[in-house]
Amino acid sequence: MELNARCTDRNLLLEISGELDHHGARKAIVELEQAIDAALPNKLALDFSGVTFMDSSGIALILRAQKRMQNLGGSMVICRVPRQARRVLDAAGIGRLVAIRE
Repeated sequence: MELNARCTDRNLLLEISGELDHHGARKAIVELEQAIDAALPNKLALDFSGVTFMDSSGIALILRAQKRMQNLGGSMVICRVPRQARRVLDAAGIGRLVAIRE
């Protein structure tokens, strides 16, 4: 699991790659929180294009990010989600909580 953060004008892009499973999500959540704390963004985009596998642990990462952004008064979007990860998001109803874009 790898997380690449880029911030411009308080817009934070987090590119996630690798397997977002129990082990990978733990590390990714820590890195996600550090990136949010450093940038204090108004907008957060999670780019899932590099995710090769995701289970319910990825849902925990998304919910943690959503809560942090709500606390900052900001917004969040998930983008470029591969088919397998999209099935997990759809099954959990994440689209009702967070915008999912192509």
